[in-house]
Amino acid sequence: MFIRAGYDIAFSAEHATPMLASLSVHPTRNRDLRTSQRIMTQPDVPLYDYVDSFGNICTRFTLPPGAMTISCGFVIEDPFEPDVVARHARQMTIEQLPDEVMLYLLGSRYCETDRLTEIAWVLFGQVTPGWPMVQEIISFVHERITFDYSEARPTKTAWDAYQERRGVCRDFAHLAIALCRCMNVPARYCTGYMGDMDLPEPVGDMDFSAWFEAYLDGRWYTFDARHNRPRRGRILMARGRDATDAALTTSFGPATLTRFEIYTDECEAGVLPA
Repeated sequence: MFIRAGYDIAFSAEHATPMLASLSVHPTRNRDLRTSQRIMTQPDVPLYDYVDSFGNICTRFTLPPGAMTISCGFVIEDPFEPDVVARHARQMTIEQLPDEVMLYLLGSRYCETDRLTEIAWVLFGQVTPGWPMVQEIISFVHERITFDYSEARPTKTAWDAYQERRGVCRDFAHLAIALCRCMNVPARYCTGYMGDMDLPEPVGDMDFSAWFEAYLDGRWYTFDARHNRPRRGRILMARGRDATDAALTTSFGPATLTRFEIYTDECEAGVLPA
């Protein structure tokens, strides 16, 4: 399938404000791009890209005083296959885990394992380790949290989501990640595009989404606590310990988001984004 995706985002600021954005398709999907992917700004400002320690493409720029728009559009080819299901995937012991995976067992800014460990072991201590345990965590989080756009806030953590029982896709991901880590399953946060093309009816207004990956049997598998089912058409943008490492934008000073429009649609091969 060919997918047309992109965004049109606007900010305003009283003073020149440095910003960092993770708004590019992840390098692992570069070979799937069928058109160029170029971030445009209005007014035109210098942009500088680098690859961070998690393998994400990060864009640095300075928001000028007044208003600025950031936009990008592209076509990508996607197999449109559902997330892999491996019900027999085993949980590895701590001793078996690669060094680079150990980071994803630790607590982080939005995933407070110290506050959730006792709860996690009461809930999942008797569940079969591996895929069954991760799926049990997914189902628990899916039932625990009610999706509500009005409950989104940048400071909400996994513990907050557990207590308040309402949130958006990043809150589902954070709570599931924290619970997995509490049960010694490495888990990392993911963000990217995910449209409604595989669903009978739309589930929301935006096509940016958050999900997570768990490390089982020597590889990473995709899980989605908000939907609690395999989905199709994910376009990864960034990964990290939590939303701190994969934030769409980070401002180093006061800046106000004034427009946030995202699209993800099926298209014909070679059709350029509007």
